[in-house]
Formats: sequence, structure tokens, C-alpha cells
Amino acid sequence: MGEDLTLDFIEFHYLKIFTGVISVLNPLGVVPVFLGLTSARDPAERKSIARTTAFSTALILMLAAISGQAILDFFGISISSFRMGGGILILLMAISMLHAKTSHAKHTPDEAKEAEDMDSIAVVPLAIPMLAGPGAISAVIVYAHEVKNIQEIAVLGGVILLSGIIVWSVLRLAVPIGTKLGKTGINIIVRIMGLLLAAIAVEFMATGLKGLFPSLG
Repeated sequence: MGEDLTLDFIEFHYLKIFTGVISVLNPLGVVPVFLGLTSARDPAERKSIARTTAFSTALILMLAAISGQAILDFFGISISSFRMGGGILILLMAISMLHAKTSHAKHTPDEAKEAEDMDSIAVVPLAIPMLAGPGAISAVIVYAHEVKNIQEIAVLGGVILLSGIIVWSVLRLAVPIGTKLGKTGINIIVRIMGLLLAAIAVEFMATGLKGLFPSLG
């Protein structure tokens, strides 16, 4: 009975991590930008860009999970302080998503204009900063700090790889998704993801506050 409860908790915990990573990546929210940037490309080029974008996104998040703690240690930043900072950043992104807008933490208007002139857009700006931006990197570093053994590290890596596959699938099907859902349908889903992301951000900040001020616990 106790083992079953432990297993259920672990499954719920990693389902929560997966939901958090997908929400902060927000691949559906990138579909209109992807379609705009690839409007002059043929279908084969669009598929190639989608594949490179997904691979780059997963690679960036994997590197963040592996090296995140070392970076924090180098700068002398506690995980509680990072949770607070990351939580605030993710909350700002969530508020933008609730208004069906792209957060400037991911992509500024100037960057969007510059991207129109780029020959290769898969890595910059699609993979970073639009998908694997500061919010996603912050979330992965926080989640990586919670793993305790090699099995949990493998599961977190699997979550990141699965997220990359979902990004690839969404971008590869960007044209039919954009046609079927339309701007309104995409905005509705983005708002729902924004609500989930806001809850995750508040949890990050609450845990960070308890770490910084143990008396609050």
C-alpha cells in the first residue's frame, strides 16, 4: 500500500513537471509566429526548420538541466532565490499568455523584425528565446534541483525529450493547426496554458519564500 502511494506520488510529480515544461514552452503560441516567419518557405524547408527547432529546444533544456546547479553555485545564488526570480519571470509570461500575447521576455518586436531577414530561423529566434527562453530554462533548472537519483534524472531527461517531440509535432503540423483552430482557438488554448503557468509560478515563489524565510513554513 505504501509503495503504491509512493509510486502514485512520483507519477503525479513528473506529470506536474511535464505540464509545467509544456506550459512554459507554449508551442501552440509559437504557431502564428512560425507560420509568419516561414510563409515564403516551401513545405520541405518548413519541416526542416520544425525539426531543427525542436532538436535545439530539447538540447538547450537538457544543457540547462545538467549545468544549471553549477551555474548557480558559480554565481553564489541559492536555489530559493532562483525560485523567486524564476517564479516572477514565469508569472509575467503567464500574464502575457492570459492576454493572448507573446511575452517580451521571450521575444521583443525588434527581434521579430530582425528575424524576418534571417536565413536560418530555427535556432534563433524560434528555439531560443521563443521556446527555450528564460522562463523555460528557469523552470528546468528548478526541476533539476529536485531530482535525487539517477532514475529521476532519466525521467526528467525523458520529459525534456518528450517535450521536444511535442514541439516538433506542433510545428510540423503548424499549417493545419493554424487553419483548423484559427487565431481564436489558439488564443483560448494559450490562455488555459497561461492559467496553469501562473499557478506554477506562484508555487515556485511560495517554495522560494519558505526557503529564504523558514519561519513562513
